[in-house]
Amino acid sequence: MTFFQDIPVPPHPPRGRAVRYVPPPWAGAPLYELPVVLHIGQFLHRSPTMVMAVKSADVYSTGCSFDVSWTLRREEQSDEEWVELNDVFFRPGPGPRRGSGADSVLLFGAQFPDGSKASTGFHGMQGFFEGTEQPDPPVLLLRGSGGNGAEDELAGSGQIWLWPLPPEGELRLVAQWKDFGLEECSIMLDGGQLRDATAGVQQYW
Repeated sequence: MTFFQDIPVPPHPPRGRAVRYVPPPWAGAPLYELPVVLHIGQFLHRSPTMVMAVKSADVYSTGCSFDVSWTLRREEQSDEEWVELNDVFFRPGPGPRRGSGADSVLLFGAQFPDGSKASTGFHGMQGFFEGTEQPDPPVLLLRGSGGNGAEDELAGSGQIWLWPLPPEGELRLVAQWKDFGLEECSIMLDGGQLRDATAGVQQYW
């Protein structure tokens, strides 16, 4: 007999079933819906050195997610300047070599036909991290999905979640990234088309 055989081992407490986190409607797409995918195919910005485009929209019953991409081409920057641009590109925001305001942030915005606005950036995640209290609509959240860099080009992409679905009329999507010389630019989308697409949304269960 060994020393530890006489020591009783307490039984494990019953293991409860894990509860899946369900994001509130303003924080993201419903978990169990197959969205309707609408082709957008519009440039928010296009120049010899930078392109930003809205490819498509995934429309859900509660909101929509826009697929956005951006690409920067190298000009005459030195290797040191290019390394600095890499840092700004993949870690946008205030830093020791940058400013501390909106000039140093990749910003997206949305404006409904009635003039109400939402933006990403410093306050774009409000309501997502702060408790469960529903924020005032509309809400716009940027979810970065990665990117890649090379000696002559930088590329990134992300999804912009908009809640709720816009009403009939023109929906204005806006972008700005002054670190790369991208002043405020925008495109107009048909809010009614986005809303009508919800007729084709399919539930999983």
